[in-house]
Amino acid sequence: MVHRPLEAERGMDPDSDLFSPGYFRVLLKGGDRAVLEASTENGKPAGAAAAVDLDPPAPPEPLVLLARALDHYVVRRDRHRTIIAGYPWFLDWGRDTLIVVRGLIADGRLAVARDILIQFARFEKDGTLPNMIRGRDAADRNTSDAPLWFCVACRDFLKAAGTADLLEADCDGRPLGRVLADLGGGLCAGAPNGVTMDPESGLLFSPAHFTWMDTNHPAASPRQGYPIEIQALWQASLALLAAVDTQNARGWQRLAHQVARSVEELFWDPALGHFVDCRHAAPGTPARKAEADDALRPNQLLALTLGASADPAITVPTVLACRELLVPGAIRSLADRPVNRPLAVMHNGELLNDPRHPYQGRYLGDEDRRRKPAYHNGTAWTWMFPVFCEAWAAALGPAGTATARAWLESGLRLMESGCLGQIPEILDGDAPHTPRGCDAQAWGVSELLRVWRVLNPESSG
Repeated sequence: MVHRPLEAERGMDPDSDLFSPGYFRVLLKGGDRAVLEASTENGKPAGAAAAVDLDPPAPPEPLVLLARALDHYVVRRDRHRTIIAGYPWFLDWGRDTLIVVRGLIADGRLAVARDILIQFARFEKDGTLPNMIRGRDAADRNTSDAPLWFCVACRDFLKAAGTADLLEADCDGRPLGRVLADLGGGLCAGAPNGVTMDPESGLLFSPAHFTWMDTNHPAASPRQGYPIEIQALWQASLALLAAVDTQNARGWQRLAHQVARSVEELFWDPALGHFVDCRHAAPGTPARKAEADDALRPNQLLALTLGASADPAITVPTVLACRELLVPGAIRSLADRPVNRPLAVMHNGELLNDPRHPYQGRYLGDEDRRRKPAYHNGTAWTWMFPVFCEAWAAALGPAGTATARAWLESGLRLMESGCLGQIPEILDGDAPHTPRGCDAQAWGVSELLRVWRVLNPESSG
């Protein structure tokens, strides 16, 4: 009955029997050396080397470290490849996989990225892609962002490849370019999973729990309505469609401009000094009549890095505001400050938080009553942290790039503990910012690699 404190922190049964065959102990003083050699082969070990080099090797270049870490997530699904989102626990998720594809493209792994894009293009139906794939079951379509990340990844690929060959790739009878057009058309018409376009503003409505902030049971961050990052992804997707769907280019271009105008008109709040995170609404409610929140979250950074807004009067205050969310190597999902629009987290009739100050800085305890309410309400995420660094450099120009690089390097420190050579999923929002969640998370690695390339274009390691 050995007590395991990590399980206790997570509200799990912490006591069970463990087995150990024994231990070795050796006393070492200055100048002493000891070599322990073991073998699974029959016979005696060959014997210790005459001299053992105890000096640590020089650390690899950051890009070498990150590329090596990324290798562990690329796996095969049938004849194509896909991405395991994290170890332990995760399978291949739509949004995670397609975000990671951007890192693969930035690292020059175009063949692998192409294979994954074709794999997911085969699953497109009526403007939807799988939220998660279980074996051969791709019926879970509860995501509003996976189809949009697919478009952004295709955009990145076409730019990196320098040719449009990807658009002709066969995806179970449809060329990939046709898949993109069908996806855009499905979203404009209204997808069967409830993702619909508001015709007045051009913005996309997202059902509850369909974004990456998808914690449910209890509903800790539902964000039903018009989330800011969905609009940024949608605008970037429309710009891609205008470039690749030549028959309907003008229509896509008009819609892209309409969405960009709506983002600045309906989401930018000068009084807050940053974008509204979500305009909350019931299905069928126009974006203009949706209720704007005042929560400071990092999702708005994607409006800057994906090109939905480039006005310095907006971009500079936005990144300055989001600086409040930073912790070393990660960015908090919610600011530690009161909110005017309350966020109540209820579970089985019990109120689990302070609705007027919903920030929770430690991801500890029972899953439903403690960890889920904290997951997107203060917990710091590694995958969005490089996006902040990218947005900072984009908003402040050359003067801000050195600072962005310095911040980005703090992400590498996370690879020196825990699961060595990997990036954890999350950290506590409160100091000392203990790593939590998955010990190794794919998009934490891939986004750090991608933005490292963006901010250090001269790097070749």
